[in-house]
Amino acid sequence: MSVHQPYGRFADVDDPPATATRQDIARLVDGMQADLIAHPDEWENTTLESFLGALSSSLTDIDGRYANEGRTMPDQPTWQLVGEALLMASGYE
Repeated sequence: MSVHQPYGRFADVDDPPATATRQDIARLVDGMQADLIAHPDEWENTTLESFLGALSSSLTDIDGRYANEGRTMPDQPTWQLVGEALLMASGYE
């Protein structure tokens, strides 16, 4: 999800796979951390405070993303959903 925005960008890592596992999400977070270290001036949410605020908003708004993409929200949370919310939070305005 390497979407570039005028005020920052999402972490430049692979999207969570559809069959994401806990280990997949750990690798995703490792990739996000490496991307933040390599490009600290490019992320929208570089502090823990702004990232956590964006994560909260991402979790609130993720159903809209699913609807916009023609996908159905899972009835129960999945590791894929967690990964998508984490990536959204890296660039959420």
